[in-house]
Amino acid sequence: MKAQLRPALVFLLLLSIVTGLIYPLAVTGVAQALFPVQAQGSLILREGQAVGSELIGQHFSSPRYFWGRPSATAPMANNAAGSGGSNQGPLNPALAEAVQARIAALRAADPGNREPVPADLVNASASGLDPHISHAAAQYQAPRVARERGLALAQVQELIEANTEARDLRVLGEPRVHVLRLNLALDALN
Repeated sequence: MKAQLRPALVFLLLLSIVTGLIYPLAVTGVAQALFPVQAQGSLILREGQAVGSELIGQHFSSPRYFWGRPSATAPMANNAAGSGGSNQGPLNPALAEAVQARIAALRAADPGNREPVPADLVNASASGLDPHISHAAAQYQAPRVARERGLALAQVQELIEANTEARDLRVLGEPRVHVLRLNLALDALN
C-alpha cells in the first residue's frame, strides 16, 4: 500500500503545483505582456483613478445623466459576480410589470417626452451588465439631460455622436453608445 500511496501523493503534489501555480502565473504573464489593458479589467481611468470598466455597465439614477440598460443582477445592479439574464420569458407577467414600471419611471423623469421608449431602456441584456445603449436610447434621453444640465440640445447631441461606436467590423451589431464614457464627457463640460 505504501508503495502505491507515495507515488500518488507525489503526483498529486506535482499536478497541484503545475496547474495551481505555474500555469496560472504563465497565463497571467502572457496576458499582461500581450494585452495589458484587457488583463487589468479594461478599466476607464480619469485623472489616474479607475472610474469604471469598458465591459461592465454602471447604474445612473440622476436625471442629469444618461441611464443605461436595466440590470438583471439582483439585488445589486451591474454586479459582475451575478452576471446572467432574468430568465423571464415574454409571457411572464413579472417581466411585463417590470417593463411597465421602467417605462413609467422614464416618463416621470421626462414628462414632456412622448417619443416611443427604445426597447433597450426597459429590457436587460443577456448578461445583465451591458455598458452600452443604442443610439436611439441616447437620443431619447438627450432632451432630459440637456434640460437638467442647462445645455443646448444640439450640444448634447454632438456629445452623443462623438461617443457613438460603430458596428464591429463595419457589419456586426448596431451603432452603440458607451453610457459611462458619454456621462464622463458630460461632466467634462462643466
